[in-house]
Amino acid sequence: MHHALRIAARGLGQVAPNPAVGCVIVSEDGLIVGRGWTQRGGRPHAETMALAQAGEAALGATAYVTLEPCAHHGETAPCVDALIAACIARVVAAVTDPDPRVSGAGFAKLKTAGIEVTEGVCEEEARAANRGFFLRVTKGRPLVALKSAQSADGFVTQTPGKRSWVTGERARAHAHLLRARYDAILVGIETALADDPLLTCRLPGLEQRSPLRVVLDSQLRLTPHSRIAQTAREFPVIVFTAASEGGEDLAALGVTIERIAGEGGRPALAPVLNRLAELGVTRLLVEGGPAVHAAFLDLKLVDEIHVYRAPQTIGEGHPAPTVFGAVELAASPHISLVERLDLAPDILESYEVTG
Repeated sequence: MHHALRIAARGLGQVAPNPAVGCVIVSEDGLIVGRGWTQRGGRPHAETMALAQAGEAALGATAYVTLEPCAHHGETAPCVDALIAACIARVVAAVTDPDPRVSGAGFAKLKTAGIEVTEGVCEEEARAANRGFFLRVTKGRPLVALKSAQSADGFVTQTPGKRSWVTGERARAHAHLLRARYDAILVGIETALADDPLLTCRLPGLEQRSPLRVVLDSQLRLTPHSRIAQTAREFPVIVFTAASEGGEDLAALGVTIERIAGEGGRPALAPVLNRLAELGVTRLLVEGGPAVHAAFLDLKLVDEIHVYRAPQTIGEGHPAPTVFGAVELAASPHISLVERLDLAPDILESYEVTG
């Protein structure tokens, strides 16, 4: 199951709105004869790939899957039917699929066909791996992760107009890898105007894994000459705005304009997340700026935080504490460190928001 979970992670950022699933098929004599993971766009499914690789060796074998096999007809036939047809003897699954079209029906069909079913193996790990999918199905929003890079003296950026890197080359490369594992990436208009970012994944070989780009732009200030707008036909862009009109120049370049009302003239974040979920997004990476980070935290809409820490001083700019929102300690989020990665000279700390 641990192996199935590892290969399932290969689909993160590529399979939405589907879950990232892994499947390993083990023969009666204990050999791995097939393995697969959900492919780009959600098809084919992990079980289909693993069964195709196993061929006749699937007869009497055990299939380890990280999520309950689907039991409904979508764009592909149900995976339970494929497992039954291959004469699999046993299915070991990590967690039940929360999709109401499945939700136990897959297990029931396997049992009716005489296949032994074992549930709940590595369930906690499997839930964490597909947390975005679970949130989309049960809460109508994607998983939200904040990403920040900050200096040793506590700043996330220099003052506007001073473009420079806070972190080193290894950390910046890792940040692009992080982008490739999310379905969408979001920034506020101030970051879009100040930095003119591309928000793509620019690691060699992973360029096509660039996420959907999202800009929060209350009054449609994003210029058609920005790099985001100029590349909209190659890498999709959605601008969420509270403006009731305008945006024709951006739309002409391929930018999608979504109008969502909110307080203070800004699009409300909860409806923004709901709309992204409707569009199939399960994992959202929020890159900034600090005010946007604080807004998500204040509304308790954050699930993960990734902080790249650099051993250098800046001396001016936006202070890092604003990334973590509330001024009062009692109102700050409760977080738990889940990973600390050495990206010398920098360090990445990844946290789960627990309350």
